[in-house]
Amino acid sequence: MSRFERYLTLWVALCIAAGIGLGKLMPGLFHVIASAEVAQVNLPVAVLIWLMIVPMLVKIDFGELHRVREHWRGIGVTLFVNWAVKPFSMALLGWLFIGHLFRPILPAGEISSYIAGLVILSAAPCTAMVFVWSQLSSGEPHFTLSQVALNDVLMIFAFAPIVGLLLGLASITVPWQTLLLSVALYIVIPVLIAQAIRRGLLARGGEPALRRLLALLQPVTLVALLATLVVLFAFQGRQIVDQPLVILLLAVPILIQVYFNAGLAYLLNRGVGEAHCVAAPSALIGASNFFELAVATAISVFGIRSGAALATVVGVLVEVPVMLSVVRIVNRTKGWYERAGTLPCTTKSQPGSDLEAHGRGRA
Repeated sequence: MSRFERYLTLWVALCIAAGIGLGKLMPGLFHVIASAEVAQVNLPVAVLIWLMIVPMLVKIDFGELHRVREHWRGIGVTLFVNWAVKPFSMALLGWLFIGHLFRPILPAGEISSYIAGLVILSAAPCTAMVFVWSQLSSGEPHFTLSQVALNDVLMIFAFAPIVGLLLGLASITVPWQTLLLSVALYIVIPVLIAQAIRRGLLARGGEPALRRLLALLQPVTLVALLATLVVLFAFQGRQIVDQPLVILLLAVPILIQVYFNAGLAYLLNRGVGEAHCVAAPSALIGASNFFELAVATAISVFGIRSGAALATVVGVLVEVPVMLSVVRIVNRTKGWYERAGTLPCTTKSQPGSDLEAHGRGRA
């Protein structure tokens, strides 16, 4: 790894601090950037996410996508954690921490709203950033794409009923524009761009040309990740400074939920003998959240200044640094994981797979 990659944790911390500071010093500038959105999806952030995920999508050979069925155990584990465990565990954690332990030091009128925001956040599995986490953990790209696509389909049918059940609401207003636009921006368009690049390079220069491009794109991915951190924390810099205690308390159940669900998915994959290159993205998909959908839903149901909206925003703030820590854990425990005699990663290696080893220890 380069020196820059070895110190990624330091750069993340500096970018978080820079984002908070810039958001406080130049609120007008970041208000303009934040307002550049369609259906609650911020377009500048979408561009940065493209820069992060396209390099992984370029590695995917759609001719090999059918082989993802070899990892049906990993798919089953991820679906179980995402839909049968995650929303319900968050409801329990919200009730325990926000509804009881932290109740005396939180605004009394917002307790139920905070819990609602946490539930909404947990019921929306991540769509875009998972590709970044998978790449950093040497995840199997075909599995990652298939799992994300499957979660998106299930979200259309399961998101509203689960949230309605846990919150006791007769109906949940799902922001369909946000959901569909996010799927288009974070999956459909990047996949089309990546496959056009892949086919063009293979036609002109073969695999050597593709490997050279992936080597060039590797630092672009990391720079875009850090830039996204600056922008996201700048958007909420004022809230962090004005309400540090509320932000900190809301982060507690979110952090516990992330590590619990990631650990559960990781251990279940090990228990069923799934390959590490599947268990890593499975754990990361099981832990991360589709924060654009969560924020939009909370705002549409409870209002922009509600506790629910704030709780989903806290999910945005902790997403990147916490998921990077999960990446580090799954990378460093690979040897322990494989001592259980798990399956090898049998899907055909893609051009640029030599770069995947850079993910180990990077976070």
